Amino acid sequence: MKDKSVADIISYIAHQKTLLVNLLLTIIVWLVWYVYTHPDSLSILQQNWPITLTMTLGSFIAGATSEGGGAIAFPVFTKMLHIQPQDAKVFSLAIQSIGMTAATLTIIVMRVTVSWRFILWASLGGVFGVYIGSVLISQLLQAALLKMLFTSMIVSFAIALLILNGRNRVYNHSLPILYWREKMLILLTGFVGGVMTGLVGNGIDIICFSVMVLLFRLSEKVSTPTSVVLMAFNAMAGFVLQLFVIGGFTAKVEVYWLAAVPVVVVGAPLGAYICTQMSNKAIVAILLILIFVELLSSLYLIPLTADIVVVSLTVFLTFSLIYCRMATITKYIPISRA
Repeated sequence: MKDKSVADIISYIAHQKTLLVNLLLTIIVWLVWYVYTHPDSLSILQQNWPITLTMTLGSFIAGATSEGGGAIAFPVFTKMLHIQPQDAKVFSLAIQSIGMTAATLTIIVMRVTVSWRFILWASLGGVFGVYIGSVLISQLLQAALLKMLFTSMIVSFAIALLILNGRNRVYNHSLPILYWREKMLILLTGFVGGVMTGLVGNGIDIICFSVMVLLFRLSEKVSTPTSVVLMAFNAMAGFVLQLFVIGGFTAKVEVYWLAAVPVVVVGAPLGAYICTQMSNKAIVAILLILIFVELLSSLYLIPLTADIVVVSLTVFLTFSLIYCRMATITKYIPISRA
């Protein structure tokens, strides 16, 4: 009983500290935002209210799940608001540099368990992948195909996650010992996720999350905050690349960004906090619902040419085979319960 009381006190102090840090961060960001946008602060929000509204939900989802804010921003911007995919991608990177960083601060202050080893090795591959996707590949692919590539990738993960949750599961609460084979695998995963992030402004979080959950059997309560921190680092790398090298952060994208900054600095940390209160099953259920909505919106709004269908199915089948294969590997299941 005494131990429980001590734990409750520690938890209470951590929550109060988190609230204070987030409050200070929010006030600082709001003040800087207001000074920078004055005297057009109100008009920016009024004229771009669909973006503000979208990122109110998107930032919360970004902090609470392994789907970054770009997973909401990119499909809504390109499919509903008819914003060019290039602008939507740059916006996703820019806004996640704010929101995911704020969520990361919450995770650190609350001492939420994350896998820093995974973050290190995945980021080494991710930064290089973001460059390859942004500079070398994105110019070669048509807009509609970019939208469907993202959908194909996350739908394949949903199927594997359904299969895995269809039976009794056992979890690791930390990564196993990483030998060079595991390190190179994580490095490659980060690279693939980085390429996807360079193409659509999102992806390294959900791809790395899939490897953590399906292959390493890491608990969703550890994998989710790990993916949030990972997305924060790589979003900042992608944003810096767009800002100083590619020049993709145009005046139009900046206005979109300014319309979303005031809400994401609140929504993402709130989502990160809520995630710590949810069970593994609840996290999985939310992910599956989001992915299902993404699939329906893509099929309804994207004109499907023969080329897009073939490439999307190829990506879907490739990722499905990889994910399902990972789900059948038993090497990393806890020995005591394997």
